[in-house]
Amino acid sequence: MFKAAYFGDPGAYSEQAAMQYFGRSARLKPCRFLSEVMESTEKDSEFGVVPIENSIEGAVTQTYDLLLDSGLSIVGEEIVRIAHCLMAPQGTTLKQVRFVYSHPQALGQCRDFLERNKIDAIPFYDTAGSAKMLASRKLAHSAAIASARAAQVYGMKILARNIQSSSRNYTRFLVISRYAQSTGADKTTIAFSSKNSSAPGYLFRALNAFASNEVNLLYIQSRPIPHRPWKYNFYVDCNGSASDSNVRNAIRALEGVSDFVKVLGSYRRARSGKHV
Repeated sequence: MFKAAYFGDPGAYSEQAAMQYFGRSARLKPCRFLSEVMESTEKDSEFGVVPIENSIEGAVTQTYDLLLDSGLSIVGEEIVRIAHCLMAPQGTTLKQVRFVYSHPQALGQCRDFLERNKIDAIPFYDTAGSAKMLASRKLAHSAAIASARAAQVYGMKILARNIQSSSRNYTRFLVISRYAQSTGADKTTIAFSSKNSSAPGYLFRALNAFASNEVNLLYIQSRPIPHRPWKYNFYVDCNGSASDSNVRNAIRALEGVSDFVKVLGSYRRARSGKHV
């Protein structure tokens, strides 16, 4: 059994997150799709590692959608500093590059550099995957955006380093599992919705469930509900474990005003001071 499945190819930032969390010797499984990470975690891996939020480009919304539909729990998180490199097959120069391949989030994080150098962005499924593809296909006038480790793994030439728009560029990753683990948990993620979510005051009443029980909210995200136009699922991160009395009371209050409430996991939050 694999210790953890992760999104992307070897050299991906998700792999780095997995190695930070489990150690470099852990047996890891690369997955091309986020849905494949979920499937592997349900079948042949103890854990999965998936991106959830970037400090520049925001939420990785597909992760929220997949988590809601799965039976998996969030059991941990890890924060990785993102330092993007522009890389190309040996012999290519920066002036020759007209096209760049990478994950849409990475392309967005490097938008200023690409516009300044008049390079057209082409979305690809993964940062490391784009480096792997170019290494094998050697497309003319093309480069990839990925980590320095990806350049090393695939024998690519780094043309520019730290090309992200902000030097303070971080991605938060979730660690997921079939088995809930709440030892030492100090953070909880909850999903909720209501058929009357567009009614005046619903979101206020929902969020007041936390405020009235002195539970601090750290993050809120909304996602459209498929086949129900203009209806939304809401996701919140809050301080505390679902086993804490004030969080339990907040969840009960939330259930009183919502049609659907699901605790996605209680876990120990990443110590951002160690990374940021």
